[in-house]
Amino acid sequence: MKTVYDFVVKKTNGEDKLLKEFEGKPLLIVNTASKCGLSNQFKDLQELYDKYKDEGLEILGFPCNQFNKQEFDDIDETTQFCQLNYGVTFPIFAKIDVNGENEDPLFTYLKAQKKGVLSKNIKWNFTKFLVDKNGKVVERYAPTTEPSKIENEIKKQLSL
Repeated sequence: MKTVYDFVVKKTNGEDKLLKEFEGKPLLIVNTASKCGLSNQFKDLQELYDKYKDEGLEILGFPCNQFNKQEFDDIDETTQFCQLNYGVTFPIFAKIDVNGENEDPLFTYLKAQKKGVLSKNIKWNFTKFLVDKNGKVVERYAPTTEPSKIENEIKKQLSL
């Protein structure tokens, strides 16, 4: 049976990153957009990462430009924006599509594991997927769900 750890994603420099490298750690996977009204969530995500990274939490950001073109064209602008404005140190990966014919296979898998309200498609930036230490999708959170509201579930996953 497939898990999140079976996927390969692209780093911002175009190199492959095996998600298997995160095996045994809970993950919070988020489709992001720098120019989105929800981009202040980068700050909250970074706070969670700072608080729990030493216990094993990994947060993985995947920039997406599918919702009102709210991401920079240049991935270097994206990473600089995240670092300068929000102090982001968790991994940001190459820009991807999360819906449609060119959607990233990781997001096809995530959406199949946890459907959203009325649809499996991702409706907006900052949809979040919590993955347990075994690579199984535990929960899907709406874009408007503040990362701090996920903290108790993250702590639960860390303690398992």
